Amino acid sequence: MDIWELDKLILFIAFVIPGFISIKIYDLLIPTNKVDSSKILIDAIAYSSINYALLSIPILTVETSELKQVHPNCYAFFYFIVLFLAPIIWVLVWKWLRTRQFFQKNAPHPTSKPWDYVFSQRKTYWMKITLKNGSKIGGKFAEKSFASSTPAEEQIYLEEVWLLNDKGGFDRPKNETEGIIIMSSEISYVEFFKYN
Repeated sequence: MDIWELDKLILFIAFVIPGFISIKIYDLLIPTNKVDSSKILIDAIAYSSINYALLSIPILTVETSELKQVHPNCYAFFYFIVLFLAPIIWVLVWKWLRTRQFFQKNAPHPTSKPWDYVFSQRKTYWMKITLKNGSKIGGKFAEKSFASSTPAEEQIYLEEVWLLNDKGGFDRPKNETEGIIIMSSEISYVEFFKYN
């Protein structure tokens, strides 16, 4: 039995590739813990089957029509959409649904950590970070700042470090600083303030 026979290769492409695309796009859009690609074969086949189930009526319509004989290029383009574009569209629709309030009554939000949720919005904040030793660091989180996301350990880069006054307010930027990186092992909690 040769696994490189054309019919076996077509079956592999048809039942693994669409699901594999969905899994990889989902991983790009929603931070998750990385899973070894060799362990996702069954999931890929299941997602490919869901893809075909959702597209069963268009597939049956195309297969029972004369499209293959009359317009072979359109036929090939249709299956390009089925194999490569539809799996991406389903992921985008699923992500949109999971982030809607009405849907979250029955299913959890797709983002597993508040850290990822807050920083994925890419808003500008004034931040006060309280370290485990009790000291506080003030700073601005803006377009040049960065926060890690799952599965990486939580770390934050603030592009501006600010000195805090006696009342805990932001006094002024620290002289000659290019920002600060803070590791999660040092952080007790983080406060966010509206940036004006």
